[in-house]
Amino acid sequence: MSVVVLISGRGSNMRALLDAGLPVSAVVSNRSDAKGLEIASARGIATRVVEHKAFATREAFDQALAGVVDGFRPRLVALAGFMRILTSAFVQRFEGRLMNIHPSLLPAFPGLDTHARALEAGVKLHGCTVHFVTAELDHGPTVVQAAVPVRDDDTEATLASRVLQAEHAIYPAAVRWFLEGRLRVEGLRVTGRDLDSADDVLFSPDPQR
Repeated sequence: MSVVVLISGRGSNMRALLDAGLPVSAVVSNRSDAKGLEIASARGIATRVVEHKAFATREAFDQALAGVVDGFRPRLVALAGFMRILTSAFVQRFEGRLMNIHPSLLPAFPGLDTHARALEAGVKLHGCTVHFVTAELDHGPTVVQAAVPVRDDDTEATLASRVLQAEHAIYPAAVRWFLEGRLRVEGLRVTGRDLDSADDVLFSPDPQR
């Protein structure tokens, strides 16, 4: 019951999965210079590179990528900063076992530049979302979210740093729930995990202060 992680860069969320002791069998990147490959290799994790630039089409790249992933027979494929839009064929091939972490409280701010867009929009809460991947970008069923307050003096960098800390907390939890068979998908709703009381309310700013 292993996990294959797909990365494109530093692999900080990949490292969070490794630090949590999750059964990562391989790390695959579309870039040979991805720093996360070095981290994985140093920990004895198999690494593979499928350079997207070597393929004429997204379809050809995704087919090659899927072949490499399938070679490890993973229970789950976890996207961790994988900066490629996957084709519907790839998504369908791993349907129900393809997970992603996105740096916003989806459905708000799908796509790129989420922290800058959150600051521009003037929201008081920002955060991150772990979701199952579907053919529609950043719109799959939500597994778990974490919210962080947006401070008056925040910059894109400071906000991104706090959101990243939250990502490192919730992604390992979501992957563990999946591997333990605790998640049930009903349309866009994911149930079965431990939830806090439904009466809990998070205020930002706190009206009691």
